[in-house]
Amino acid sequence: MRYIILIAVTIMFFSACKKDKFTTEPKLSFVSVKPDFYRGGLIGEDEYPVLTLHVTDAEGDLGLIAGKDSSFIYIKNLRTNKLDSALFPDIKPVAVKNFDADISVFMKPFIGVPVNKRDTIYFDVYVKDFAKNKSNVLRTEKPIYFIP
Repeated sequence: MRYIILIAVTIMFFSACKKDKFTTEPKLSFVSVKPDFYRGGLIGEDEYPVLTLHVTDAEGDLGLIAGKDSSFIYIKNLRTNKLDSALFPDIKPVAVKNFDADISVFMKPFIGVPVNKRDTIYFDVYVKDFAKNKSNVLRTEKPIYFIP
């Protein structure tokens, strides 16, 4: 009996110390930027960088509900200091409690006005859910290289 109580207390201790993966505020983590360069308008539409993020949310209240609500992805270009937003993709078929998925953002609108020199562009990114809970602000780990 002592051992059962000791094992139960040990399990409760370790489970209490474990950080919860799903929280009311959405959480973001960086996955990738591909391709990691931008050629200043000399490339085809399909060659603009795509930012991929991993998102978790306890309620799954993200996405787009036509005529009712929407959540947004906010992206700040740190080269220009311009903050802009895009509608969160429609995730209604998979938006469930303990939402856990990768999302991709087409970066064409966020690159900014081309300059005539080589440069690196970093971005700060966050999302807000239907309840206006703001996620952590994520700085892209890898830059997009601007090549004129």
